Amino acid sequence: MSKKIADESKRVVDYTDEFPQWDESMKDTYTILIPDMLPWHFMILEKLLQHEGYHVEILKNDTRAVIDEGLKHVHNDACFPCLCVVGQYIDALKSGKYDLDHTAVMITQSGGGCRASNYIPLIRKALKAEFPNVPVISLNFSGLEKGSSFKMGLGLMLKMILAIFYGDSIMWCFNQTKPYETVEGAADKVRDEMVNFCVERFNEGGYLRYAKINRKIIKEFAKVERKDVKKVKVGIVGEIYVKYAYLGNNHLEQFLLSEDCEPVVPALMDYIFYCIVNNINDGTFYGHKGMFWNVNRLLYWYAHHMQKKIIREYKKDGTFDPIHDFEHLRHCADKVLNQGVKMGEGWLIPAEMAALAETGTENIVCAQPFGCLPNHIAGKGAIRTLKNLYQNENIVAVDYDPSATKVNQENRIKLMLATARDNLGKVDEKTV
Repeated sequence: MSKKIADESKRVVDYTDEFPQWDESMKDTYTILIPDMLPWHFMILEKLLQHEGYHVEILKNDTRAVIDEGLKHVHNDACFPCLCVVGQYIDALKSGKYDLDHTAVMITQSGGGCRASNYIPLIRKALKAEFPNVPVISLNFSGLEKGSSFKMGLGLMLKMILAIFYGDSIMWCFNQTKPYETVEGAADKVRDEMVNFCVERFNEGGYLRYAKINRKIIKEFAKVERKDVKKVKVGIVGEIYVKYAYLGNNHLEQFLLSEDCEPVVPALMDYIFYCIVNNINDGTFYGHKGMFWNVNRLLYWYAHHMQKKIIREYKKDGTFDPIHDFEHLRHCADKVLNQGVKMGEGWLIPAEMAALAETGTENIVCAQPFGCLPNHIAGKGAIRTLKNLYQNENIVAVDYDPSATKVNQENRIKLMLATARDNLGKVDEKTV
């Protein structure tokens, strides 16, 4: 082998050495920046990680400058969520608020067939030109980026799962309260109080009493005085980032509230379950049954057992519709798409659309980001089948990308809402 080839081979092997790496010795001196996706979930997770000794900050910058930075630093064929995430990092690092020699950025990696699993090389290249000393940390459960991943023991993993359950309950109850509150701001006040309540439970060590904590969340929202009126319910499904992130979907929930609708946003835990079940299905379909397969089965059984107890709390109180049981979602998926279709959000998207239709939410926005082929196939591609199954289902697929204007997106949704209000009027006439 020539010296040139040997040197090139070495360069490829040592590729990660070209970029700064994260290790736990930096924990006390580094600030970790995390892109915003779920406002209330991430608020709880931020405080949880801070309590564990990490200096973390959820980024809230969501102006057009963020998208422009993403376009400057990422190839325009990359998916829209990638542009948003990279843009948030670059915009924040340029703000002058951070010590660039003691700042890192963190991103999750699902490990599935999605570009999100490959964001880290793109983020590293984007940062290298202007911020060469900023490490990129991977939060994943798939063994990716072993040299620069966030170390998480079983204890912290359990806390994060519970934080997601609590965030889901706050989001779920808030969205069923806010459109009907008689005193403006009452639901917001309870939301903030419940976020602080959950954070205090982690700080005091009482976080394991999840049934009691969820009961408290439900009861506090149930105390809010509500108008006895019917409003159009609109489900939000799609790629996980644009489904939840205000930056990605142009504040879709707030827009629906301004249109006098009730937004129905499926639980984040559905996506966590989806990832776990896909690992289990790999073993079932392809014979990959090792220790990892058994661990995922045990994790799913335990977390699903928790979910069922939380659903019982909703049913016992009776004020709010309960969150969807994930086993029911899997049953819904089987009506439309095989559970082996797991690229991106895969079978989860039609499963959520079917489950929403079966629980009285027939109007749905399917949020589709530019560059996410699996989402277009499993989302928009399943609409005709879903409409054949649920004749009154009213679905609009909305594209989110750097060139799409908010006005055009909202006009498409308004057309769907016009049909929704007409259908709601017909239902009211039948009940008179």
